[in-house]
Amino acid sequence: MPDALVGKSVPRKEGPDKVTGRARYIDDMRMPDALYGVTVRSPVARGRLRGVSFADGVPWNEIIVVSAADIPAERNHVALLTNDQPFLAATELRHAEEPVLLLAHADRHLLERARNAVRFDIEKLPALFDIDKSLAKDPVIWGEDNIFKEYNLTKGDVDAVFARADIIVVEGEYSTGAQEQLYIENNGVIAVADENSVTVWGSLQCPYYVHKALLGLFGLPADKIRVVQTETGGGFGGKEEYPSLIAGHAALLARKAGKPVKMIYDRAEDMVATTKRHPSRTKHRTAVTKDGTIVAMDIDFVIDGGAYNTLSPVVLSRGTIHAAGPYSIDNVRIRARAVATSHPPHGAFRGFGAPQSIFGLERHMNKVARAVGLTPEALRLKNFIKQGDTTATHQLIKEPVDMPSILRRALAEADYDAKRERFARENPGRSVKRGIGFASFMHGSGFTGSGEKYLASVVGATGTAEGKVRVLAASTEIGQGTNTIFTQIAAQALGLDWDDVEVAQPDTSVVPNSGPTVASRTTMVVGKLVEQAALGIKQILVQAGLLSEPYTPQQFRAAVKKYIATVGSLRSMAQYSPPDGIAWDDQSYRGDAYGTYAWAVYVATVALDTVTYEARVEDFVALQEVGRVIHPVLAAGQIEGGVAQGIGFALYENVVWREGRMANGQFTNYIVPTSVDVPAIRVFFDEVPYPHGPSGAKGIGELPMDGPAPAIVNAIEEALGAPHPALHHVPLMPEQLMDAVDDLLSARRKSA
Repeated sequence: MPDALVGKSVPRKEGPDKVTGRARYIDDMRMPDALYGVTVRSPVARGRLRGVSFADGVPWNEIIVVSAADIPAERNHVALLTNDQPFLAATELRHAEEPVLLLAHADRHLLERARNAVRFDIEKLPALFDIDKSLAKDPVIWGEDNIFKEYNLTKGDVDAVFARADIIVVEGEYSTGAQEQLYIENNGVIAVADENSVTVWGSLQCPYYVHKALLGLFGLPADKIRVVQTETGGGFGGKEEYPSLIAGHAALLARKAGKPVKMIYDRAEDMVATTKRHPSRTKHRTAVTKDGTIVAMDIDFVIDGGAYNTLSPVVLSRGTIHAAGPYSIDNVRIRARAVATSHPPHGAFRGFGAPQSIFGLERHMNKVARAVGLTPEALRLKNFIKQGDTTATHQLIKEPVDMPSILRRALAEADYDAKRERFARENPGRSVKRGIGFASFMHGSGFTGSGEKYLASVVGATGTAEGKVRVLAASTEIGQGTNTIFTQIAAQALGLDWDDVEVAQPDTSVVPNSGPTVASRTTMVVGKLVEQAALGIKQILVQAGLLSEPYTPQQFRAAVKKYIATVGSLRSMAQYSPPDGIAWDDQSYRGDAYGTYAWAVYVATVALDTVTYEARVEDFVALQEVGRVIHPVLAAGQIEGGVAQGIGFALYENVVWREGRMANGQFTNYIVPTSVDVPAIRVFFDEVPYPHGPSGAKGIGELPMDGPAPAIVNAIEEALGAPHPALHHVPLMPEQLMDAVDDLLSARRKSA
């Protein structure tokens, strides 16, 4: 038998094609007679469209034009959760950059002239850009109260605790801004369509999301809609729901033109028009005893959903459940709302709401520690959740959880105690001050609550004529290593060589619906189904009398070939069913929110220049327990990439809004950390295998986005030597750091 593959850093399955240039991305595809397509967008944040005109100087008779009038009103919506977002606006304009018209022509340069020659007659209406104004219904722009979704989570009796005389009450308010996913490859699709069928190829994460949207748009039978994922240069959530919109646009143009249509956004359009991380505001009110025991948490969590609902309810859900963190608290109340504004719709982004609520929590935990005279680590050690405790959703923690050990190891790897002592001694006489801070957190693996049961994901495995096993799944490779991980899981289950397994290209005409590539579910949930489907192949061969254990890979291949030659095809399917004992109540919002959690402590060392007001992360330690590590290099890469994005979220990536439009939608002034801005990220794993994951693996992809921002800002606060309101928001830009530094220096001069 071959050596075990799980736990080894085998070569990436798609690596050779990518490094040799054989990999074909969507803009590499060419089709005869194809047209280019572009979108004409609203110039205002809110208004009523009264008319459209076309300026002279453009051969409009040559250009295919699609408007809302070309779509039956009952089909003009992107099928997702509440179906409130139209493919094309008819009369009501709800955000700047909202699609209004589609144009297609063979000459892309002529198309740009045409796009600029479209004139809209618009009656401007009052717009709304602020969370608090949205809550105040000033004005109402969605439904009756601007609220897309609300969750109310309760545990114990919070009011009774706050009425006690022996507790200390600590309050705080924290906020986070929008963040652009900034994948390397922009959104793009090619569509072929007529009255009877639609086929779309594209850079996307979730083929069956797009499939569902096109079914709703065209009303065709499911087998007449085909969606194929091409090589995809990153997604981070930004290609979860948004490709449904651009795919619909390209298909509408293709059907009207009778020719293939390619739509590829340039970077500027991609940045201003697509979804971003939801801005948020979190209010904390915490009851703590004098010895540091947290006895109640009262949390108000609000996210800015933008102009349409899209995925705000599920982002809000994850943010809500993570808002109380990895702590054992008997009394918890969380009120969470997603509200409408006149920004473009916000959507999926790595972490899915948890980075927003965890930032507020972990900044607030340091404030609570100061209030009771404890160090940040002592407060957490006193309140960490453990096996046998329950979370804020009343979920019983059944598996071993050792957060104290994770915290102590992370602090030791970062040399936390020695650094903190040294910085306190050296900082007073220096203009560059240093600090060290940390964040403790967890992240649920898979969809929330009943989500995985609702999806009922299916994965297949087939034998090939060459004797190999082919994995059939809709989970997409977007740079994170899906194809490699699935190969390892299947090969390990069957005792085969790495080259004996291949992974099918996600194509809805070929692969079953294994659910979206999101929510830290690909390895743990879909990977487990890959394992089961692969074992099903083995079982079929054994039952046919063609294979007996032990066997060699050569014997397995021979058995596959013989079975196919005799029967014609060899296929095994596996469908998700929840582990025993998993229960969730959607109405009360209680129960097992996730099958399991990954647990982590991140530690950041930061230098703050009090002359230039720049903050720089100089060292970063990331320690996490994620079950069994399938591929060490890919796992470490996931952590390193997430931390780099988290550094951007904390210090660099400031989306500037101007009348609802992203005003800095270019690389020149939307600043992301470069290689010189990111320190050595030291990644460590604790491995506690999860019984229901493939070879014991849990989810990993979203976890590293959660911890960097609070760890970094906690470190900046340590460098300053005192708290300041400016440190309650990320991104923490030099302008805000200037306010904090100058205010604190002024206060010290006055007290001297």
